[in-house]
Amino acid sequence: MRLGVYVGYWGLGITAEQQLALVREAESAGYDSVWAAEAYGSDAATVLAWLAGQTERIRIGSAIFQMPARSPAMTAMTAATLDHISSGRFMLGIGSSGPQVAEGWHGQRFAKQLQRTREYVEIVRKALARERLEHEGEAYTLPLPDGPGKALKLMIVPVQERIPIYIAAIGPKNTQLTGEIADGWIPTFFSPEHVDESRKLLEEGAARAGRTLDDSFDIAPTVNFRIDDDLDRARDSMRPFIALYVGGMGSREKNFYNALVCRYGFEEAAKEIQDLYLDGKKDEAAAAIPPELIDRISLVGPRDAVGERLGAYRDAGVGTLIALPVAFTPEERSRMVRELAELA
Repeated sequence: MRLGVYVGYWGLGITAEQQLALVREAESAGYDSVWAAEAYGSDAATVLAWLAGQTERIRIGSAIFQMPARSPAMTAMTAATLDHISSGRFMLGIGSSGPQVAEGWHGQRFAKQLQRTREYVEIVRKALARERLEHEGEAYTLPLPDGPGKALKLMIVPVQERIPIYIAAIGPKNTQLTGEIADGWIPTFFSPEHVDESRKLLEEGAARAGRTLDDSFDIAPTVNFRIDDDLDRARDSMRPFIALYVGGMGSREKNFYNALVCRYGFEEAAKEIQDLYLDGKKDEAAAAIPPELIDRISLVGPRDAVGERLGAYRDAGVGTLIALPVAFTPEERSRMVRELAELA
């Protein structure tokens, strides 16, 4: 099992210098990769280019590029550019984001996501293979008909023969599609105890494409972690993040993270967290998160306990564990990055 370090969103509680120092620490400790995210603040591509130019070995990945923010061709251009800047170290993670961000921030309708994702990946692969970009589908048509558009091909050749494409998927149908068309899966709030259900969906998707989930397919969950002898303090550090996503990400009618937690068997807690959060009671929502849920989807507690828990991720078939250190100081963050490398 490889380790990745997740730097999340740039500028939120960590300076540029501290972020770079953390990534260099991870590279020195033997981490395989670093991953950056985007929502409606910093963009991931700029951060990854900056990190690639100041590291030597560690691979760089987007977790994720938002599909509604970029046309498929723009994503291919960015991927090829980052692959050159990093000398062939780039991994492309994409996702559909959510309806609030897609429609409120990017002005893109959040509809027919399965078909849109399928076509998006097809166009990106075609562009990266430097084929002339022609596509006629339900979501995209290239070139546009009855106009001056031409079927163009990418001007630069990526360093890697095949840049790996990861998809962030939560729902069953999206997970199945990921197994069919992607090289890797980036789940959030991943529970090793529930991997059999997800693996079955991935395998069903892979079978549709006439392949199997062999060693080339990477299960790469993003996991918040805190190594701390005080278990309650470690758990409490996870509460605001979990409450935000389970309670406040989306609406009562559509919240993918809330639905996921329900599938894990925490229906009552999920409803309470959401009701409290959407009523403006964020602290109460965080306090309502069961410790068992925190332990299920995070790496928390004393060093030995975290080391033992890592075994569950290995047994679940995780190829890359993308770890986000939840810490109060830069020094503590660096310490935990080193300790996790030693435990892994």
